[in-house]
Amino acid sequence: MFAFSIPFGEAFDVRCSRFLPFGEALEVRRSMFDVRVFFFRSARSDRANYSMNDPKYDLEERLLEYSASIVRLVEQLSNTRAGNHVAGQLLRSGTSALPNHGEAQAAESPADFIHKMKICLKELRESYRWLLLVRRVPLITADADVTHLINETDELIRIFVKSIQTAQR
Repeated sequence: MFAFSIPFGEAFDVRCSRFLPFGEALEVRRSMFDVRVFFFRSARSDRANYSMNDPKYDLEERLLEYSASIVRLVEQLSNTRAGNHVAGQLLRSGTSALPNHGEAQAAESPADFIHKMKICLKELRESYRWLLLVRRVPLITADADVTHLINETDELIRIFVKSIQTAQR
C-alpha cells in the first residue's frame, strides 16, 4: 500500500463517488483493489456543517437525476424520423453512465475500475454531442431543458476525467 497527496479543490473520491470538500487536507491510500480517502478537518469553521449526504456531492444521485432528465427530454423530442433516431441514441448513451458507474464501483481490480470509468466518460461525451444536435436542429421547443442538460453533461465529463486521472496515479 502506498499514499499520495491530492491538492484540494480538484479532488474527487472515485471509489465513494463524492467530491472532496474544499479546505480539507487529504491523503489517499491505494492498494491493489481499493482506494480510500482519509480526511483531516481544517480549522475553517465555514465547512463545519459539511455533510457527505449533501446531494451536490453525491455522484450516484447526480447521475440518477441526469438519467431521469434525459428520459424526460427524449419523451419531448419530435416524432419524426430524425427525432426518433436521435431519441434512441440519446436514450442509450444518456442513461448508460448510471449503471456503468455502478459497475465501476464493483470493479474487480484497479484496471477494471479505470476501464469502466472510461466507458462512463465515453457515453457522456456521446450524449454531449447528441444534445448539441438536438439544440442545433432543433428537435425540441424548450431550449432551456437542453441547455441545462448540456451544462450538466459537461460538468459530469469533467468529474469523470478528474476521477480517471486520480485513479491512474
